[in-house]
Amino acid sequence: MVTTLPYGSWPSPITAEQLATGGIRLGGPQLVGDAVWWTEGIATEGGRQAIMRSAGDVGPEGPDAAAEPVTVLPGPFNARSRVHEYGGASWTALPDAEGTPLVVFVNFEDQRVHAFREGERPRPLTPVGPEVDSAQGPSLRWADPTAVTLEDGSTEIWWICEDHTGGAEGPRAGADGAPLIERYVAAVPLDGSAAEDGSAIRRVTPASRFVAHPRVSPDGARVAWLSWEHPQMPWDGTELHVAPLLAGSAGQGEMVLGDAETSVMQPEWLDDEHLLAVCDASGWWNPWVWSADDGARQVLELDQEFAGPMWALGTTWFQVLDADTALVQYGRAAVGLGILRLTDAGGAELTPLDCPLTEITAARLRSDGLLVLAGSSPTRFAAISTARLDPSAGLSSLTVLRSSRTDAPDPAVLPTGESIEVPLPDGEMVHAIVHRPHQEGLAGREGDLPPFIARVHGGPTGHVPPVLHLPTAYYTSRGLGVVDVNYGGSTGYGRAYRNRLRGQWGVVDVEDTVAVMEHLVSEGIADGDRLAIEGGSAGGWTTLACLTRTDTFAAGASSFGVAELERFRLDTHDFESRYIDGLVGPYPERRDLYVERAPLSHVDELEVPVLLLQGEEDRIVPPSQSELFRDALAAKGIPHAYLLFAGEQHGFRRADSIIRATEGTLSFYGQVLGFSPPCVPVLELDRG
Repeated sequence: MVTTLPYGSWPSPITAEQLATGGIRLGGPQLVGDAVWWTEGIATEGGRQAIMRSAGDVGPEGPDAAAEPVTVLPGPFNARSRVHEYGGASWTALPDAEGTPLVVFVNFEDQRVHAFREGERPRPLTPVGPEVDSAQGPSLRWADPTAVTLEDGSTEIWWICEDHTGGAEGPRAGADGAPLIERYVAAVPLDGSAAEDGSAIRRVTPASRFVAHPRVSPDGARVAWLSWEHPQMPWDGTELHVAPLLAGSAGQGEMVLGDAETSVMQPEWLDDEHLLAVCDASGWWNPWVWSADDGARQVLELDQEFAGPMWALGTTWFQVLDADTALVQYGRAAVGLGILRLTDAGGAELTPLDCPLTEITAARLRSDGLLVLAGSSPTRFAAISTARLDPSAGLSSLTVLRSSRTDAPDPAVLPTGESIEVPLPDGEMVHAIVHRPHQEGLAGREGDLPPFIARVHGGPTGHVPPVLHLPTAYYTSRGLGVVDVNYGGSTGYGRAYRNRLRGQWGVVDVEDTVAVMEHLVSEGIADGDRLAIEGGSAGGWTTLACLTRTDTFAAGASSFGVAELERFRLDTHDFESRYIDGLVGPYPERRDLYVERAPLSHVDELEVPVLLLQGEEDRIVPPSQSELFRDALAAKGIPHAYLLFAGEQHGFRRADSIIRATEGTLSFYGQVLGFSPPCVPVLELDRG
């Protein structure tokens, strides 16, 4: 029997509390001895990131799925880096003769590297950097640890250091007047001698504006790393350097691949003489090999992506198995696994593996064939799973070691995503994923069409994969439709699709999003009078731009969104401070575009309510952006609400913040789009 109720008012078992506390933010797994380790975000502990491990050793046949994991890093310690503000890899563990691994990690609060063994209290390994600006946070930051074996057989940890101190000269400005920030690879002693004496830290590579992926050759003779300078972002252009290691340090070395218009990702040594990397010189991130004798060459050319945007340091997309073989992730809208084998003819062959996941964030293969995967699919929530991999026989079925959902809802309330392509007048296609309202036993009233929410991802160099996502089900189980828009500029579709947004931020993303919504309306899928839009960060910019530049939407919710560009370029963090050069144009030469594109400049054209959500400690998109827009809304008398979350940065991690934001957004949509969501507190709107 089917019950009919107005779209948006369906009672749902999926609650905001479930989104906040029933889910776990899982970090990439590592193989430590015979155990599997990973990180978990704990919303009920202020969102801290804990280091976890399997309850015991994991044999080649997989783990005991019923055994509860062990928390290795005790509270209140928080393994989270602030390099680039987005951080990335923040810890590693080293098995040794004592049997208990030595864990090194970056603690979020002070950004110092610490070390400990399970059961001990962590001790600092790096000094407290001199305070440059209390608003900016710690002046020395660390990320992406790499264990390096020295000539004497001992081990040290190399880190990417983000240095805001200016060295011996003290804080100083660069040529553009902005604070000079250097990044370099540094060796931190494990004996704690550098905790009070920073001179004990050895610089390994020369300083650059940005560095990534330091890798030492198996014989210890050479080091490879990536660098790039403003205004490039790592998906725009990076340079791969190789240099000899002398007394544990490298000189400038040789730039062997990449430039300002070519992106190179993840160099890994195949042997002492050959590097495997991913490069987009062909228009797609494809595998390349470099050697001193033969230089760099592309070994496989496919219209597939073998890498993605490096928003977080330490992100990897393949694992070298031997001198001729690698386990790779590749795909377009969805990602798969494969075995890449180099051939005697100088090319490579790719053998796909039958894997049910469509998003893979980490893959680690142990020598005995145990494969550990972090990923998700349209029918699987994000999880850390294991399987057996025989390169000749393929992949066994997955066993979940740790799921991101501790209380997964009944499949009867979960949506099914439908990938679509919407044609544009110029022949280009916009990619999107449609999630129609769904809950077994419920339907909308006859003759009604559902409200639909356009969800635009951040970045804007990012991508929404076709996977199961509980916040989507929170809406669809209540009778609301959701469409994820991978507008021009998104990754996963080659460099030409990414480059559609060059100089066109606030234009192409807006046009593509509107085109998708018009398609849904014309196909009779969505109610054209009840369309809403939401997004965070750069997705917040697109949300506000769509609201101020078009009449497509009846409401919008911006989470820590960019509202204008002139102040933003001064207030944001170093990593993205020149990002807008490529998205809009250089400043001040194109100041006209900075003003004209800004949603703040077009509030007079806005006629619909807006919800603004913001983290109080956000350094990437500071609260000033939301507050400027809030003040403009109030001055015009447009209904709005502004929710500021204490203790939150760029994205909400605390349980109370997630609950308040989720319920507030649903109440907002109900008031504007004409439905009454049950059991949700009413969000009061300010009307000027």
